[in-house]
Amino acid sequence: MAEDLKIVTDTSKAAQYQSLIPQIEALISGETDQIANLANIAAALKEQFNWFWVGFYLVKEDQLVLGPFQGPVACTRIHKGKGVCGASWLQEETLIVPDVDAFPGHIACATASRSEIVLPLFNGDEVIGVLDVDSEYLAHFDEVDAKYLKEIIDLLHG
Repeated sequence: MAEDLKIVTDTSKAAQYQSLIPQIEALISGETDQIANLANIAAALKEQFNWFWVGFYLVKEDQLVLGPFQGPVACTRIHKGKGVCGASWLQEETLIVPDVDAFPGHIACATASRSEIVLPLFNGDEVIGVLDVDSEYLAHFDEVDAKYLKEIIDLLHG
């Protein structure tokens, strides 16, 4: 596949995801290097939605360590249970945070970030990382994002 995405912007958020998901699937299909796939997923999401920051943190021993991302520089290491990413890892569930300043223990890697969604990445029953997406707008993420972002990370097991 050519590494160009067809970006759709003049439609609903759900339709944008529905257009993007098969493109991501084609992009990572057959590629066995997880870092390469995470990098392309982060780039595709950033290109489609122009979010402030999108990327992955990977579990290394007892911390989340910065992985492939798109956006400004980020926190390098996050402890389990700390911030939104660490809480998602600890709770093993997707967290949607409409106002990061109201989230207890939020880690401000970038002051421009106002809302966030974090989804855990699983290998079987074990969390192996998280997908973290930040927006400069309050209440930017919802259940539509949660549904389709989960579909995208589920492609990694395909």
